[in-house]
Amino acid sequence: MPGQRKRRERQRREADARREREASGRWERRFETLDHDELRAYVAELARSGVHSEDIRIDMLCGRLVQPTWYVVSVLVPGP
Repeated sequence: MPGQRKRRERQRREADARREREASGRWERRFETLDHDELRAYVAELARSGVHSEDIRIDMLCGRLVQPTWYVVSVLVPGP
């Protein structure tokens, strides 16, 4: 298919750059909640404050039957 090589190379470069950024930085926990609506509101606020969407990580911790499901929002903090 036309352009497939360029697309794959671009994706590889972007993935390499992201891996390098994550290796030099660290993930910092910013917010924890049990409510999905609070999670969405907080992530929207982060986006409005200028945090890039690739620098936000959302972990969903499943409690199964014993504990409720809760969400943790972490932000990538660049290294020195």
